[in-house]
Amino acid sequence: MKPNEKILVDILDTALEAAACAADILQSNWQKRKLGDNANISYRSKDDLSPVTELDLAAEKIIREIILKRFPDHRIVGEEFGQDTQNQSPYIWIIDPIDGTKGYIRGQGYFATQVAVMYEGEVVVGVSNAPALNETLAASKNGGAFLNKKPIQVSKINQLPKAFISHGNLKYFDQLKKLPQFFKVLEKAWTTRGFGDFLGYHLLADGRIDAMLEARAKIWDIAALSIIVKEAGGTVSDIHGQPLSMETTSMIATNGLIHDEILAIFNG
Repeated sequence: MKPNEKILVDILDTALEAAACAADILQSNWQKRKLGDNANISYRSKDDLSPVTELDLAAEKIIREIILKRFPDHRIVGEEFGQDTQNQSPYIWIIDPIDGTKGYIRGQGYFATQVAVMYEGEVVVGVSNAPALNETLAASKNGGAFLNKKPIQVSKINQLPKAFISHGNLKYFDQLKKLPQFFKVLEKAWTTRGFGDFLGYHLLADGRIDAMLEARAKIWDIAALSIIVKEAGGTVSDIHGQPLSMETTSMIATNGLIHDEILAIFNG
C-alpha cells in the first residue's frame, strides 16, 4: 500500500519544522562557543562509547514533541530516547538529533539534525538540516530532492577513474575485513576525501561528489540521507548490495552510475 500523498506533504512539513527547531538549539550553542567559549561541550559516553550531550537530548525532545502534537499515533525511533513501542502505526519517525556529535563537541561546524519517516519498511520522507553550513536538504517519495528549496541532482560521472569518492572512518572497514577492497576502490577513483557523517551525502545528492562509503552506520544515521540521495537520482544499498532496512549497518551511496562497479569490488 502506498502512503497517502497529502499525508506525505504534512509529514514533510512537520519534519522540516522539527529539524529546524532542533537545529536552532544546536546552532545557538555552537555560536556561543565559536564566539569565545573555548571549552569543549561536556558529554558522557553511552554503552557503545558514542558521546551524548545535553543538547542531543534537548534536540530530540523538541523533535518528538512536534511530531506527537501533529501525529500522536505515529511511532518514533530516536538515537537518544530509543523506540516508542506503544503505537502501532505503519509510520515510523527516525531521529538523529545531532549527526556529527564528536565534531560538535569539539566546536566544528559539521553537524546536522536528521529526521526521516519510514512507511511499511520504506523511507518516504527525509530531512537533513546543517545550520552551520546553511544547508537544509529534504526529500519525499517521488517528490524529488531539494537543497534550501532548490531541486538537486546527483552527478553524471559514469566511470570510477573520474569519480570523487568520500568515506567514513577507515577502522570500520578494517573491522568488516573490507579494508583491502576499500583501498582498491580509492586507488581506482579520481580523488578521495573523508567527508564523514551527513556531509558526504549532502555533497553526493547535490552532485559535488560521486559516492559516499560507510562501513558502520545505524538507521538514524542514514535513513533521511538515503531518500535524499535516491530522490536526487542516486542509488543506495548496504556494503553487500542489500536495500536499506531498520537493521542496515553499512551504506554505499552513489550517483547510481558507478554503484555496481563499487559493489563488485567490495564483494568480488
